[in-house]
Amino acid sequence: MRRYIITGTPGAGKTTILRHLEALGHSVVDEAATTVIASEQARGETEPWADASFIDKVLAVQRHRQTDSPATDIQFYDRSPICTHALATYLGYPISPALSAEIERITGEGVYERHVFFVRNLGFCEPTTARRISFEDSLEFERVHEESYHLFGYELVDVPAGEPADRAALVTNTISRLDGENRLAAPSQRLWKTP
Repeated sequence: MRRYIITGTPGAGKTTILRHLEALGHSVVDEAATTVIASEQARGETEPWADASFIDKVLAVQRHRQTDSPATDIQFYDRSPICTHALATYLGYPISPALSAEIERITGEGVYERHVFFVRNLGFCEPTTARRISFEDSLEFERVHEESYHLFGYELVDVPAGEPADRAALVTNTISRLDGENRLAAPSQRLWKTP
């Protein structure tokens, strides 16, 4: 199973791209932070991200969704634990032992594909109940995400601003191209087998 990460700054259009990919029949795993925020706000916590425990709550949902999702050939993930690393860094929280261990697991086991789709900002950031960040701050958050992914050896594939269908097509076309390159690079095992 190949797990591809879709990431980028808040309000860049990740979820819209993922809905297009889902409509094409692909398996999609939704963002964990939005789920945690909605759950905490329903319990009366207006700003759950203001407590350092928020990081490990997001991480727990991410790990649960990754390990319990049904097996399919390709899965697309709205963010990953590397994004959670970027979030902790951006918010000034220490990297928890749980987050360190999870990053070690996913990088060591190659859980996610090394090519990560980085959705670029649209030139604005509309606030929601879960997204309370200015456009200027979102650009800084975007930069921190890039640094975190580079830190752990992932290769970013830029998804520039554009129509959602075109952005989704860029994702699927890139995967097809990468598959072709991988097939060409793989040595033919049949040459070495005896009859």
